[in-house]
Amino acid sequence: MPSASELQIDGRAVRVTNLEKVLYPESGFTKAQVIDYYARVAEVLVPHLRQHPVTLKRYPDGVSGKFFYEKQCPKYHPSWLQTAPVWSDTRSGEIDYCLLNERAALVWAANLASLELHPFLHRAPKLDRPVAVVFDLDPGPPATIVECCAVALALRKLFATLDLACLAKTSGSKGLQLYVPLNTPVGYEQTKRFAQQVGARLQEAAPDLVLTEMRRNLRPGKVFIDWSQNDPHKTTVSVYSLRARPAPTVSTPLSWNEISKCARTRDPQMLVFDAPAVLQRVKKRGDLFAPLLTLKQRLPKRW
Repeated sequence: MPSASELQIDGRAVRVTNLEKVLYPESGFTKAQVIDYYARVAEVLVPHLRQHPVTLKRYPDGVSGKFFYEKQCPKYHPSWLQTAPVWSDTRSGEIDYCLLNERAALVWAANLASLELHPFLHRAPKLDRPVAVVFDLDPGPPATIVECCAVALALRKLFATLDLACLAKTSGSKGLQLYVPLNTPVGYEQTKRFAQQVGARLQEAAPDLVLTEMRRNLRPGKVFIDWSQNDPHKTTVSVYSLRARPAPTVSTPLSWNEISKCARTRDPQMLVFDAPAVLQRVKKRGDLFAPLLTLKQRLPKRW
């Protein structure tokens, strides 16, 4: 494959460069393979990114090199690539974030070595309306994703008493992330308060396993429920995003049967999926995260 070329993606011309560059040294996964992955997974990924302002996490020298977060969409972005202005208190001005609303936009971002994609929970222009509540489950060693599965099952049981469905995905790194689809008018003040109350209730029920405080010295052996992600200024790694790990692992949607099996067998490796495996899962099972896009639910007023 040549070092630089122009791809035709759904009628868009996208220039790609340094295709032979290895971005995952331990596995030999190249920039060409990163681009190929995002082009092929776009069918299920783009709906989850559409109109969500995205922070690009870029690794120009691969996962073993330096990285940076890019919030401002580069000035050299293609004229057809859409952006969305988001107010920044720290900058006292607006930041124009990229909107990866089509497959060509994903390929363009991948060519920038944007291995990880971190969208907001809201869609432009309704920047004060999250589409879901998210719970980021982060295990403190020696706890692993196995303990996260136990917490996820407890959360699911709690949500069932509130007539709320939830979805789970791997973070692609160490933990799990649970999403409660909303797709109804609600603000971050309500979703953040709800998430904090849920975390507190679970910590009260299982103090030896669950933690909701930020202090890292308290985390060993426990699962930290990060409820603070429900904030208009914070982003969470996207479903189907690659992660900057030794291997090209992916934030992967899971079935509840898989989560139950992991908790039962205590095998953390069964929930590790790389890019080729995820493409096969999508081909076989479709988008397990699809309900996040359409399921309408309302948070309880009191509980």
